[in-house]
This record gives sequence, structure tokens and C-alpha cells, in this order.
Amino acid sequence: MTENPPDVSLTVFAGVDTHKDTHHAAIIDHLGRGIGDREFPATAAGYRALLAWVRGAGVVARIGVEGTGSYGSALTAVLQEAGIEVVDVDRTDRQSRRFHGKSDSLDAYSAARLAAAGIARTVPKAHDGDVEAIRFLHNARRTAVKSRAEAITALKSAVVNAPEPIREQLRDLSTKALVEACAGLRPGVVEPGALAAAVKTALRSLARRIRMLDHEIAALEADLHPLVDDAAADLIARFGVGYETAA
Repeated sequence: MTENPPDVSLTVFAGVDTHKDTHHAAIIDHLGRGIGDREFPATAAGYRALLAWVRGAGVVARIGVEGTGSYGSALTAVLQEAGIEVVDVDRTDRQSRRFHGKSDSLDAYSAARLAAAGIARTVPKAHDGDVEAIRFLHNARRTAVKSRAEAITALKSAVVNAPEPIREQLRDLSTKALVEACAGLRPGVVEPGALAAAVKTALRSLARRIRMLDHEIAALEADLHPLVDDAAADLIARFGVGYETAA
């Protein structure tokens, strides 16, 4: 489809309400009057079409995008690469929502007006380079640490509720010793009436999960630490600041 040439005499602002699969964009003029709104797929082709559509309305002064750190991150990168000023819109017009309810069109127009009025000023973070790499690795490590803590809690709870002969063998062990002891259990065949075998199988499963997460965390840290050293050497050198905090 051929886009109409932009009206170079008209300054426009745009807003985008972002979602996982679609983005809804709206355009206003410098007086805040609506020019139009449209939905685009959240794909590379959709981002290009959105950009062309907005540029076809006039000279683009600024675009407000909701969720520049999540659903709107890819669109934000495309707009910034095209030389468009993008601001992060982290809230919508609550008064309008009270009267009209949730609406993608309403939210897109609200984002455009917040951008035009200068109320939305936050410049989106660049989602590239080592800082972005650190963010991905740090997030993966954090979820692994959380899963490990949950598995340890589940293991200790299982020991408390285990039959007395099993509990007696494991109850006084440290966390490390408990994981090692349970990981090495030989439960035998789980079958009707074999409670001890089922309990030992569960304990071994939890312990081996903890060991697997230990290896996963160590591998992520091995990748993460050099990046943090390079990106934030001064921060790491400060007293009391470790890699987790620096990342």
C-alpha cells in the first residue's frame, strides 16, 4: 500500500497502547485534537506499518509508548532507530477510564496527549548491549535462586513429615549434608504399600533438583560476572557491593 506524503505543515504526536500480540496507535495534532487511531500487529512488519502510518499524518514530534520495557520494547527500538523521540508512558488518564472504561483507543489517545503535554518525559532504556545482556542473565539467575529456595523448603518439609526411620536419619543434617544424603538415596521400587520407597523417591527428586539448580546458578554467574566487571567496575569496587546488587 502506498502511503500519502506527510503534511509537512502539521506537527503531530502519537501514543501507543501495547499488548502481547497487537499495538493500538493514535495520532493527535499540536492542539490535542484526534486525527485517527489504528491497530497493528506486534511484529516487525507491524512496527514498520505503524511508523509509516504515523509519519503519513505529518511531522512527528514525539510518540508516547506504554510498556517500553516489556510489550513495547521492540516497537520502541524501531521508532528510535528511525530518529523518532520516544517517551515512556507508565500511566493512563484515570479520569477518562472512570467515565469510559478500559479502551485500547482511549489509552492510545491518552498516551499521545501525555507525550504532547510533556507529562510523560521518561526516556526508555536502550534494550541492547552489555546492560541488556546483564538484565537477561540476572533475571534468569534470580528465578533459579528462587526455585532453589523453594525446593530446599520443600525438602525440609518432606523430611519433617517423613516416616520416623527416615526422619531420624536426616533430621539433624545441615542443608548441604541433607541435599547430598537425599540425592544419594536408593529408594527401590515404588508400588502399592511401599511408602518408604515413595518418600525416598520424592526426597531424592527434590535433592537432585537443588543440585541441578546449584549448577545452573553457578553457570549463569560465570557468564554474568565478567559482564558486570566490564560494565560496572567502579561499582563492584565499592565496599559492600556484590555482583547481585551491581547487576
